[in-house]
Amino acid sequence: MNNPLGNHTPTVYGTVPVKSTVYLVGGGPGDPGLITLKAFSLLQSADVIVYDRLINDRLVACAQENAELIPVGKHPGGRGVHQNNINSTLIGKASEGKSVVRLKGGDPFLFGRGGEEAEALVEAGIKFEIVPGVTSAVAVPAYSGIPLTQRGYSSLITITTGSESPDKPESNVSWDVLARLDGTIVTLMGWEALPSIVESLISNGLEADTPIALIQMGTTPNQKTVVSTLQNIERDSVKSGLEPPVVTVIGKTVTLHDKLRWFDNRPLFGKRILVTRTGTQAAMLSHLLTQQGANPIEIPTIQIESLDDNAELDAILSNISIYDWTVFASTNVVDMVFRRLKALGLDARALHGTKVAAVGPSTEEALRSRGIVADFIPKRIVSDAVVDGLALQGLAGKTVLIPRSNIGRESLSKGLENLGAIVTQVAAYRNAIPESNRDRLYSALEVGVDVATFTSASTVKHLITLLNGDISKLNSVTVACIGPSTTAAARESGLIVDIEAVEYTIEGMVQAVVDHFLTTGRKR
Repeated sequence: MNNPLGNHTPTVYGTVPVKSTVYLVGGGPGDPGLITLKAFSLLQSADVIVYDRLINDRLVACAQENAELIPVGKHPGGRGVHQNNINSTLIGKASEGKSVVRLKGGDPFLFGRGGEEAEALVEAGIKFEIVPGVTSAVAVPAYSGIPLTQRGYSSLITITTGSESPDKPESNVSWDVLARLDGTIVTLMGWEALPSIVESLISNGLEADTPIALIQMGTTPNQKTVVSTLQNIERDSVKSGLEPPVVTVIGKTVTLHDKLRWFDNRPLFGKRILVTRTGTQAAMLSHLLTQQGANPIEIPTIQIESLDDNAELDAILSNISIYDWTVFASTNVVDMVFRRLKALGLDARALHGTKVAAVGPSTEEALRSRGIVADFIPKRIVSDAVVDGLALQGLAGKTVLIPRSNIGRESLSKGLENLGAIVTQVAAYRNAIPESNRDRLYSALEVGVDVATFTSASTVKHLITLLNGDISKLNSVTVACIGPSTTAAARESGLIVDIEAVEYTIEGMVQAVVDHFLTTGRKR
């Protein structure tokens, strides 16, 4: 299950959705990490999620596997699902006895029509709850380094909708009054009405050189800010190529943007980075990349599957304690071995007679979480380091078990056999190619990818298989590998490797990508 809050989420009690109840939930402004803990908990266990167009995909991916997902987003110009139909959907699903999350952008009660939906639910006799969200009116300026209030600048905020043009006689926004107030004006949904808003403010007395900022796709890796003055903003916004959704901020605090900007000047900001790890393991890499400003594109090129026949694996695991050493080379091996131990009615105590080697800190942690403290951890995550380290343990005549994938490499077992060890290898899982991701991969490369990350030889080989061997699609993409064995596989496949991690970990690879762009400031 996707977790936009990172790998460690605090436990939240009392937020399991109740049947026949609709939860009007604020999904925040775009950054999935800004969702509240209560909203996240409800998303994980709701029967139905009805969501808007601009909701981040990673939030929708939090849903439980059998949840019904219903997109109802409206597009600019009014295209999309009519509000009455949305109300009917909420009422209908709740009437079926289901728990329903109505996931809305920003906050449901701030220009989100949440009040209208709540009224419809009351009239239909449907129970509902409101879960406030972080509004774009506050979060987007903050991500652009623009405080809405600051001593000496502004002590007043006005939040308006820009969907009502000042030219309309029935407009509920008193732009003439706002022009006379010495404060900050934040306008949502005001892109199309910008010319008339600017004209109205200036004609009613607001200085033409008043600072204004337009912030596109705020809090996301596509954020773009244009700072200008009222008299020049139309020209500058056209020149910059801005497109909605845009948040408009007008007032003196806009001048603090250059000094306080923090989000869009991170080293990987805006970089589209392909993550090829398995879906369950991609979260950590994506989280670390996001922290550096990147836009992770998760398209796993490997899929971990159970074996069709576990007879050989089960027979060995039933007597695993007879081996002098067991080498766990990845978290996948740990996961699948302990899954089979559980199926056999066994647990960590089954390993009481064998010493354990863990290749890499992630594998060590996976074992530790199951009560196993590794006896040996190589300094580097490569076969040579494992062999050299175990050589010091005196392996001559010792039995060594290596659980692995069905297509595991032979270098480790051969190296240990050269030390005099008696090695048994057994397949613990299938390393398959997720054919269903082929179209997504082509689409991502068509849109454009700045960096492709590879964490194993399999991720490289399977990606090239998904591309039908056409590596030309990666010609303009920077290639980053987690370590020497992955680099070797990439080069054998004809790829040019631009980045290799010094520390062969996920953290090390992210740092290597950061260092690359800090040094070059560009693609290959």
